[in-house]
Formats: sequence, structure tokens, C-alpha cells
Amino acid sequence: MLKTLLIANRGEIAVRIARTARKLGVRTVAVYSDADRHAAHVVACDEAVRIGPPAARDSYLKVDAILEAARATGADAIHPGYGFLSERADFAEACETSGIIFVGPPASAIRAMGSKSEAKTLMQAANVPLVPGYHGAAQDLETLRKASAKIGYPVLLKAAMGGGGKGIRIVEREEDLAQSIELVTREAIAAFGDGTLLVEKYVTRPRHVEVQVFADKHGNFVHLFERDCTLQRRHQKVIEEAPAPNLSADARKTLHASAIAAAKAIGYVGAGTVEFLLGADGAVYFMEMNTRLQVEHPVTEYVTGFDLVEWQLRVASGETLPRTQDQIHAQGHAVEARLYAEDPSRDFMPSTGKLTRLSMPDDIRIDSGVREGDTITSYYDPMIAKLIAGAATREEAFAKLANALDETAVDGVRTNAAFLAALARDPAVAAMQIDTSWIERRESSAAVAADPSLAALAALYTRSTRPTGNDPWDVTDGFRVNLPAEDVIALDIDGTTRRFGVTRDAQSLRIDGHLVNLIDLSNGAIAAEIDGRLRRATVSLRDGGIALFANGASLVATVPDPLVTVQAGGASGDLKAPMPGTVVAIEVEAGAKVTAGTTLLILEAMKVHLPIHAPTDGTVGELFVALGDQVMEGAPLAHIDPA
Repeated sequence: MLKTLLIANRGEIAVRIARTARKLGVRTVAVYSDADRHAAHVVACDEAVRIGPPAARDSYLKVDAILEAARATGADAIHPGYGFLSERADFAEACETSGIIFVGPPASAIRAMGSKSEAKTLMQAANVPLVPGYHGAAQDLETLRKASAKIGYPVLLKAAMGGGGKGIRIVEREEDLAQSIELVTREAIAAFGDGTLLVEKYVTRPRHVEVQVFADKHGNFVHLFERDCTLQRRHQKVIEEAPAPNLSADARKTLHASAIAAAKAIGYVGAGTVEFLLGADGAVYFMEMNTRLQVEHPVTEYVTGFDLVEWQLRVASGETLPRTQDQIHAQGHAVEARLYAEDPSRDFMPSTGKLTRLSMPDDIRIDSGVREGDTITSYYDPMIAKLIAGAATREEAFAKLANALDETAVDGVRTNAAFLAALARDPAVAAMQIDTSWIERRESSAAVAADPSLAALAALYTRSTRPTGNDPWDVTDGFRVNLPAEDVIALDIDGTTRRFGVTRDAQSLRIDGHLVNLIDLSNGAIAAEIDGRLRRATVSLRDGGIALFANGASLVATVPDPLVTVQAGGASGDLKAPMPGTVVAIEVEAGAKVTAGTTLLILEAMKVHLPIHAPTDGTVGELFVALGDQVMEGAPLAHIDPA
């Protein structure tokens, strides 16, 4: 077994790897950037080494710094986790050259599957079924145009070195091809350092199913069944489950056999995931192979009972696979949801800030790399945690997950918890009447954290109603002579000021005319009967206001300052940053004539590329940012003089 393991990653996956290494008696070394000096993964390891400034390119992607940290701490192995350097063949080679074990496949396998173009050529030779497409070396516009026309629209442009939902775009018609190529190429270069593209036939309304494979250095190959990852948004997985439901016996057999054939074709070693699309007709198509551990591996761990990180470490140590294929069985059902710091009400914009409250249930598995008090920054992926629920049946697992999301309370950033809970309860999900673009077509239902009257009630009972001295004018109990006491509670809720009329006498309390009976306000929770219906929420007091949490969503209410005049927003031609980020491209100059919808510049934050479009026809009056600038949410970007 390995002696000392350096974990070349951060966040929940680094914490998760450290947990298994500790169980096996393996000493662990963390690496961290300046932004992660006090992060959870640093505390989880036996030793930690600083590797650079916050930006990933200056820290977690610096091969030399990581190898030097391994040498300095006597590490005999490096686990790359997922993302960052996990699928970099040159990093695997550099480890080998340095005499350090790379916990993953050989560089040749990474290189073979790292290029989607090369992978398709290899899979074709191994008789693995492919989506029709073009994966040639020529990348000029005319070649890609002819290939797209031959395949037939809609087509899918994909970065050849891509992954994680980045560098991918659906093109519905030929007129949009040139601009789409430009956008995908730019994103591919920014994310992967390579702008090579391939074109595939866009399979209409497919399912996304992947197979977990494992291989050792002695020529043994097994699969650990499949996972369904169909619930996606913008090609990014949202909820995953194992095993995949509603599969025919033939489709399941084809998936497993094709996954093993793919792994054997490239001489694979370690944990890998072979991903497939399933057409509406049941046809199976190879999509790609991820040569690393997947984010969603815990659902496979639940149904098989195996620790996949332990398998990785044992294989890297030279041991044979712990089980043969006939010793591997699946029982029960598991589902995982990715809790992100993002705002569903603003098109899932990343949300940054300090986690002033972080509470999740303890009756399911939680994999997290942050703690209450930590800060979600714009430098890295905005994942807060993975919630994994397992049960005997699929229905029970989803119900357990939905309840856990309801109980999740996060303050300081917006999250997608309520959105995930709604998905887990959606009848179409239960019936598997979904496909990879179903979320985009689904009619969203705005989740309300709690009845706003609860916020007014909490504000009423948490503020002082006693005189601060002997002056009767200090009393704030709404007293009126010969009439019920009347009060007004003003609260800013999600940017809108609401005024709640409060009347009360010896028998009753009404808020905006609703009969309210406070049942409990203690231990960080509130319960009240409103017009005969029981309402509950978790309460978090904050400076100047209250945060309520219910059904996985948050409602933040602050007390407006009456002495502060809120200035209206700028003119319609003013553009402000919708999220914190870095300016990675500027498409226009001051004085340029533009039409509504023209891309002016592109912001990047948490791996998201967001084009900023002109809101109206006109002239670019002024640009307030330069290439490479980091901006905060709300910062001025540009001004358009309307035509």
C-alpha cells in the first residue's frame, strides 16, 4: 500500500480522498492556493503545502509546483481527483518521470481519450457504436460547414479536448454555424488550451447513461454497472442515479460490453467512466470516456457497497482488483444532487459570498468541501456539497433526497436547493419521461422559501418593544387609544420593499389581514398558524434583518433605512456586471455601431462564460473595463448611446 499520498485538488473531492486514505493508514498531503489557506481540504490532510495565488492557472494547474510539493513532503503517489490536472497526459508522464505514482490510468490512455476525435477513431476500430459525425484534423470553416451539412442539422459542436459541459453548443441552422464555431473555439482554448472541434449529429431528446469501469495492472477488467445522468442543464449534470432505470436487457448488455471494450482498446488502468447517449429508439451511442473518478461516483458506491477511492489506491499500489465480475452485484437505488452556489431566479448565475449559515441533514451522505464561515469565491467551481440518498427503491431514494433538500439551509449565497427538490418530486422524473434537454423545456416554478408573513412575524417578535428609557415615545408596540394596536413592518425582500400592516388585540394578531398565531420562535426556527395553516421555517438573524429557510429555498428580509434614498438604475443603455468575474474577451470598441443582442464582451466566473449583449441599437459610448479586469457584481461595464 502507498505510504504518503499528495492530493492535487481541492474542495469536496480532496476531502473525500483524504477520508479513505486515512482509513487505509495512508498519510496525506494537501496543496492549497492563497484563497484556500483555511479550506476544509487543508484541515482534512496531515500536511499542507502552498502552491500559489488564487487563480487555478497559478496554483492547481501548475505542474511544477505540485511535483515540488510532492518531493518536499516525501509523497510516493499523487491523486488528481477530478478536474484540474486529472486528465492531463503530460502531468501523468511528469509524475512517472519523477518516480511518483499517478493514481490514474497511463498517460497513453489519457491521451487517447483526451482527444474526442482520436477516441472516436479508436472506438470505431473496437466496434463501439458511435454517433454519426466529423472528427477530422481539418478545422477551417468551410470543412466544418460541409461536414455539418452532410450530417444534417441540428448538429453539436464539441471541443475535442472538452469535458464538464464546457466547449459544447447546439447549432440549429447553417446561418449560426460561423458564430457558434468562434464561441466554442474561444471557450475551448480558455478551458482546455486547445481549440480543436468536432461535429456530431445532435441526437434529439436522448438519455445520458454512463458505465463505471475498473481495470488493474494485471489485465483484469470489470464494470460496476451504470448510472443515469440525463437530468442536465447546459450539458452539466444536475442529478445522477444508479442503477439507470427503464433500460431494456439488450441496452444494458450493450452498454456494459461496449464500456469494457472501450477500456481494453486503450489499455486502461484504474477507475474510468464510459459515457453513452441513448436515442429515443433505444439505440446506444458512445460519447466519450472520462479517464478519472467522476463527481457522481458515490451512487455507484451505494449500490455496490465498494469504496471506489480505496479501489483506486489499491490498483495504484499494484494490487489486483478486489473483486471479479461475477462477485460484483448491485442492490437498492441511489441518487445524488449537486448543491451549487447559484441563483436559479437569475438564470443560474454563480453566487459568491461568505457562508454565514450552512446546515444540511445528517441522515444521508453529504460530501462537502466547505464549512459554515467559509467563502465561495469566483475562482473555482461553485459546488457547496453533494447530497446522496440511498434506499431499497428508486421512489424511496428520490423522496429521501427531496426531504433532505427541503431541510438544507444556506445563508450568504443563493443556492439551487429548492430547484433540485422540485426536480426530485417532478412526476416526469418519476416516470422517466425526460431527456438531456428536458430541464430547459420544463416550465420553472419559482420556489418560495417561506410565507413572507413569517418574515414580518419574526421581525415583529425579534425587535424590542420595550422603552429604552422613561420616554413613552420610545415604545414601539403600536398602541392606539380605544382601537387595536396597529403597526407597520417594512422589509426589503429580494430587492422589493414590502410593508406589512400589523394589528393586534388581546385575542388576535393579523398581518396584512391574515390571522396569525405564533406557535414557536426558538432554537433557530419559527412555526406559526396563518389562516388556519401551519407554516414552518428555519430562522437566521443577521445584521439589519432576517433570513428564512424552508423547502430548500431562502428568503432574505432586511429592514430598509428610511434615511437612505434608493437611486434608480441607470439608463437603458448602461450595462452592469450580472456576476463577479474576469473579462476574457472584448468584442467591440468605443464608437462602434451595434444592434440589440450584439456581443460586447465576455465574462468568466466559476468556469462559466457569459456573453454581455447590447440591450438596444446604438453606439458604444464608453467601455469601463479592459481585457483581464476582474469585476464585482454590479460594476459598470459599458454604456450604449441608444440610436
